Amino acid sequence: MANNDCIIIAEEQGYSDPKTAVKSIDAALKKIDKEIQVLQDRRTVLQRRKAKLQDALQQQQSAELAQQDWQQEKYPWSSELRRQLSTSFGISELRPHQLPTMNATLSGTNCILIMPTGGGKSLCYQLPALLSKGVTLVVSPLVSLIEDQLLGLQRRGIKAASLTATSSKEDVACVMTGLTDAAWPCKLLYVTPEKLAKSKRLMARLQKAHQASRLARVAIDEVHCCSQWGHDFRPDYKFLGVLRQTFPGVPLLGLTATATARVVADVLKILNIPDCLVLKASFNRPNLYYEVREKSAVVKDSVQEIAELLQTRYRSQSGIIYTTTIKETLDLVADLRALGLKVAPYHGQMEADVRSKVHRKWTSNEYQAVVATIAFGMGIDKPDVRFVIHNSVSKSMENFYQESGRAGRDGAPADCLLFWRFGDMFKQSTMVFTEQTGLEKFYDVLAYCIDAARCRRMLLSEHFGERWNAAQCDGQCDHCRRPRETKQVDLTEHLQQLSAIITHAAASDQRLTGQKLLDAWLGKGATNLRVKSATNSKLTRTFAETVVVHLLLDMCLKEDFHFTPYSTLSYIVLGPKAEAGLPPSPLIVAGARKSLSVAPSHTPDQPPDRKPAGKSDRLNSKSSSLQQSRVHESPVKKSTLSPSAKPTSTNLKKLTSKANSKSMSSEMEAKPSYKIESDSDDEVICDSQVFADHATRSDSRIVPTSASDKSPGKPSSLKRSRSSLDSSRDRKNKDSDTAKKIRLAEDFQESSNKVLKLDSNPANTSKLDRKSASEFNNHTKLPDIKHIDRSSLSPPLK
Repeated sequence: MANNDCIIIAEEQGYSDPKTAVKSIDAALKKIDKEIQVLQDRRTVLQRRKAKLQDALQQQQSAELAQQDWQQEKYPWSSELRRQLSTSFGISELRPHQLPTMNATLSGTNCILIMPTGGGKSLCYQLPALLSKGVTLVVSPLVSLIEDQLLGLQRRGIKAASLTATSSKEDVACVMTGLTDAAWPCKLLYVTPEKLAKSKRLMARLQKAHQASRLARVAIDEVHCCSQWGHDFRPDYKFLGVLRQTFPGVPLLGLTATATARVVADVLKILNIPDCLVLKASFNRPNLYYEVREKSAVVKDSVQEIAELLQTRYRSQSGIIYTTTIKETLDLVADLRALGLKVAPYHGQMEADVRSKVHRKWTSNEYQAVVATIAFGMGIDKPDVRFVIHNSVSKSMENFYQESGRAGRDGAPADCLLFWRFGDMFKQSTMVFTEQTGLEKFYDVLAYCIDAARCRRMLLSEHFGERWNAAQCDGQCDHCRRPRETKQVDLTEHLQQLSAIITHAAASDQRLTGQKLLDAWLGKGATNLRVKSATNSKLTRTFAETVVVHLLLDMCLKEDFHFTPYSTLSYIVLGPKAEAGLPPSPLIVAGARKSLSVAPSHTPDQPPDRKPAGKSDRLNSKSSSLQQSRVHESPVKKSTLSPSAKPTSTNLKKLTSKANSKSMSSEMEAKPSYKIESDSDDEVICDSQVFADHATRSDSRIVPTSASDKSPGKPSSLKRSRSSLDSSRDRKNKDSDTAKKIRLAEDFQESSNKVLKLDSNPANTSKLDRKSASEFNNHTKLPDIKHIDRSSLSPPLK
């Protein structure tokens, strides 16, 4: 009877039998699900557009306040402000946006200041506090940051106090009494947001201080922590929304180094200050050099690269190395110490006194670098940090900008290096996907990493809503220093192949991690995961990884997260665009290097001296820097070379040009091999891309044998014999040596004239210049370009 009922129902719905009916309904439901997904994606896009429009309207309101001339010095407090600036802080000139911020808060106007790390935000409330009656309440997120601020004020003879969870009963009693005492000498009171949110006694006392006109203003440091859209949301910061209602008429001053327009709009809503002046300094830090490097999948090699940087390029210089996890921090410290480097770990699970000891020793340069998690951050005010290295991808662009911004606070050139690799991205994504905007913000960093040509500074500025002309970079990022030709690659076929593999895996109840998906696509790994028609063994793994990341960012693929008892795993599935049958966006890939006509003012391979040097010192330091194991390529104007400078070898130009022309296509297909014979009769096998990279790269890290053996600056801990390496590494090193001999010789032909400023007329060259050049020539014993055989290249490069 039941069977007859099924048949009747199926026939009523127009189907021949129940099984066919179920399959048809399932197909219809699947189609509806796809349509719903498309509509949801459309809704997301519209919500983002609405948010941008609302941000623009908020900015328009702030712009009306900004039309007032806050820069003028005709206010009643202007003369006293200048006097206190000089006597209390020993400063003669203010930086951009500092004076307008001070004038605004002293006039009782609510203000938000967005200024890069190291721009001088603290002064914007510390100096007004000295000019105001009563107390300036400063809300700061970290106890360590509060302690640093208090020490700095004490050194200047400025009275300040703090209330934190570690404050003694005596200190608490003193502060509670002083808040309403007109004779209390403290002008600044530092508290954490947790203290405000949980201490009713403190809030009651602040209300009495306000009633007695003793509360001058409230300064909120790291104000972006209020917003859930911010990169460092702190729930207790939301409590600050009561300040406007609790203390009417008291101006609020919010300060941050990283806040997008969306975050600023959210902060204004939370603090209930729509009538707010928003002052925004440029996010550009002209003294910082930005570079992204692909990180080796072999841990030993990635450690070795960082060690070489610290022992050559950053020798005797101070820096920070950021990691993702505590384990990564401890492992990297152990590996670097084994190579003789003075580094120390820093993470949140260390005892407070141990962290303070590490901080103190690093500040006094007893440690060359601190290897740290993000726990090492706020309040770091060491001015001479020459490098910040990210050993893993940051969780957001805001984090990356803020952490890298701890370099070069003294205004001298400094480097910001980011190492990334495909495998690390899934480690980070599984850590951030539970946050409201965690995955979205992390994907912004991935887009920054895989961008093939655009100026790094422009990408940062665009992220923070600032218009930026890449021409202003002045070679201060890897893309602008060594630009490449680019072209678009249609990924439709690639997406079809990946979709077939993912569908095949799902049909057999298999899940694919990023690595398994790549292996199956490249014809490697488990055979049961491969699809014959979708295998593309001609692709290089690097290009295949870039394609997968691009498709993730383009919503053609997406990560599917699953919890296990011990970890969270990320699997790759089809994204909404692929489900809806929409084509992928094209991928921009890099090809041949463009020629540069202007030399950058600073190269990361040769950081300038920290103090002015005499002529002899400059010559000696420049000569010794050219002898180091890192040889940098500095393109220069032809007009700046003396008549004695020889142009680049014609044969090498042809060689490099041909190799670079092949590099565009070789990213997507198997590369032909070439045999190279060097002047030392070494035979090297390499592909066109490898040779092109070595012939054109500006960051060579391996010195030719003839030079490195005699280099006194070569650290002994970095010397490794070829016998300890496998055959593939052996071939790569030989290839590297040959290409770098060519590069080194030609660099010297240009650099000896540019750096040492030699003239073709000996009469116009000082004895010191000629002697330095002669010593440099005799010491390095550079190979002659003419004697490096290129004729044996096979196939011939014309």
